[in-house]
Amino acid sequence: MKVLFITPPFTQLNTPYPATAYLKGFLNTQNIESYQVDLGIETILELFTQQGLTAIFDIIANSYDLYELPENSQRIVNLQRDYLQTIEPTIAFLQHKNPTLAHDVCNRTYLPEASRFQQLEDLEWAFGSMGTQDKARHLATLYLEDLGDLIMECIDPHFGFSRYAERLGRTATHFEPLREALEEENSLISDILVQLLEQRIEDYNPDVVCFSVPFPGNLFGALKCGQHLKEVHPNIKVVMGGGYANTELRSISDESFFDYVDYLCLDDGEAPLLLLLEYIEGKRKSTDLKRVFMRTGGVVSYYNNALEKDIPQREVGTPDYSDLLLDEYLSVIEVVNPMHRLWSDGRWNKLTLAHGCYWGKCSFCDISLDYIQRYEPINASILCDRIQEIIDQTGQNGFHFVDEAAPPALMRDLALEILRRKMTVVWWTNIRFEKSFTADLCRLLKTSGCIAVSGGLEVASDRLLKLMKKGVTVAQVAQVCNAFTEAGIMVHAYLMYGFPTQTAQETIDSLEMVRQLFETGVVQSGFWHQFAMTSHSPVGLAPADYEVERVGPNFGGFADNDLYHEDPNGAEHELFSDGLKTSLFNYMHSTGFDIPLSEWFDFETPKSSIPSNYIENALDTVPKPPRSNALMVWLGRLPLVSFYQEDDGARGTWELAELQFYTKTTDWIVEVDASLGRWLCTILEGLILKSSKPMTFKEFKASFEDQKLGAIEDFMTSEIWLKLRENGLLIL
Repeated sequence: MKVLFITPPFTQLNTPYPATAYLKGFLNTQNIESYQVDLGIETILELFTQQGLTAIFDIIANSYDLYELPENSQRIVNLQRDYLQTIEPTIAFLQHKNPTLAHDVCNRTYLPEASRFQQLEDLEWAFGSMGTQDKARHLATLYLEDLGDLIMECIDPHFGFSRYAERLGRTATHFEPLREALEEENSLISDILVQLLEQRIEDYNPDVVCFSVPFPGNLFGALKCGQHLKEVHPNIKVVMGGGYANTELRSISDESFFDYVDYLCLDDGEAPLLLLLEYIEGKRKSTDLKRVFMRTGGVVSYYNNALEKDIPQREVGTPDYSDLLLDEYLSVIEVVNPMHRLWSDGRWNKLTLAHGCYWGKCSFCDISLDYIQRYEPINASILCDRIQEIIDQTGQNGFHFVDEAAPPALMRDLALEILRRKMTVVWWTNIRFEKSFTADLCRLLKTSGCIAVSGGLEVASDRLLKLMKKGVTVAQVAQVCNAFTEAGIMVHAYLMYGFPTQTAQETIDSLEMVRQLFETGVVQSGFWHQFAMTSHSPVGLAPADYEVERVGPNFGGFADNDLYHEDPNGAEHELFSDGLKTSLFNYMHSTGFDIPLSEWFDFETPKSSIPSNYIENALDTVPKPPRSNALMVWLGRLPLVSFYQEDDGARGTWELAELQFYTKTTDWIVEVDASLGRWLCTILEGLILKSSKPMTFKEFKASFEDQKLGAIEDFMTSEIWLKLRENGLLIL
């Protein structure tokens, strides 16, 4: 039995979506032969070559009169010789294979430019502090987007660099529009996709092909591949799963979908796939499958009677990225939003710290579904083993932990284990802005390699945060963001408008909170999105509890997730979209803070009721005393110590200690009583991360008092204490 995992077009240009690597890693533990391919990046690399562009220009020449084309496409067609000359060097540059091209690109004399370059008035503003390589990658990205616009206008209206036919997959309550599109003549994109698929079938000769469909923009590509397999390789079994299936297709009844796919799996794929492979081999009855839809006797049936439980996270194996073209992905800079830039720039290994969400209460989230509902963390030792395996396999030490919300306690343990093993890891993840993220924990995370976090501030209104069951307040979010920022970790805030019953006043007040968060510098990146009701969230399941009414769409046997609703007690939320996004763009560039909020909108808005120093006051907090079970960790080096006698005549002679500390950037000296110096040398050695469990604050305090060095409270206000705290003494 051979299995081929496929990610269909399109997801990210810079890194593979991890689902196939997760499943391949699991099948490795079962000694089942499997392979994987990202047809998204392979299609892009086939299309954006001299040969691919020549095909595009030939199709346009044979299909259109030049003067019938939109103005932007006319310009690109007229410059086709320049595009053909520059395309392959530019792709190589975006793959980090041709770095010196950056100088030509930045001179603005090398790349042909079309409409996307009209937005470059603020290039120096956005990239002035960045280097030549960053500017060049942004310009090269705009160049590709110009070509993408040409493809959408003249070749395939479904094309997009990170999505394909997304409109057909979004809110697709009926399957018929997808079927009609699939039965149309192939576009150039679909032809390339099918040709690449056929090559991989020849390479691997699989018995089963599994498509991971994480988003609506992957669905059409998967079905197009399934269509080809059914026509040309009817003996190959076709399986589909992934995030789109898990959220959209849980109620599927349209049997025509199964003209393209044999089986549809829900939720975690390891156990359902393993049992399904047994069924395909004739070793298991259909009635004993796990979370699988199939067509039986012309009717869609759901099978979920297997006695086997899901595979524990500690047993799913290490994600396996082999077979993927890891050196071929494109590092692009699409927009100047710092977090979006991080998302699309560079190749990140994807890994999960914990299955599900440890909070699991947010009323707008799909908390009724398994991927959120079932919380199962992995211990730090196993995680570090997997991190090291992936580094050895890929040669890359950058990690994006793709958790719904990474648990603070596990993040702490992971950071300690990374430092204990002396690993070099660069990582970022998604979090909840909860009070567990103290200044010391944030400093620890930074030291272990954390460079950024993203989290949901959502509507910056305490009333609405309570209604959402976020479990945080705006003041608390500000304090946590400040702790991360002070530690040198970038903070991205997900922002929401249009939550049920949100008034115009609350929207403006929320904007004022956001303005202050950026003005005080505790948040560096953000993104506004309008609330969307989904059928698996508490709001979607019980809209009346949130004073809104569901008004559609009508389910037609295919997808069931996106819901339309009316909000009689809320504002006209759509009106605020442009103003919120424009103001945020300015705030991210540290400008516009003095512009009255009303000027961001072209209609009358209420004045903010939030005090202008609300966030500033929220940051003015008194540190709490350490908990007795808090862990004590010393991240610095042990000092050089020397002892000497001091004699002032009247008081006599006493012994002092000089401790000289070295950091990566500086060194510093303190002089203390010899007994305190000896104790410090001993205690700091005990606080350095080793294999044993770190000392607690209770044990630290007891050790200090046993030496009769005075009151611990006095020591914790001394200069030496403050210097130690500044330079790596953490209380976690």
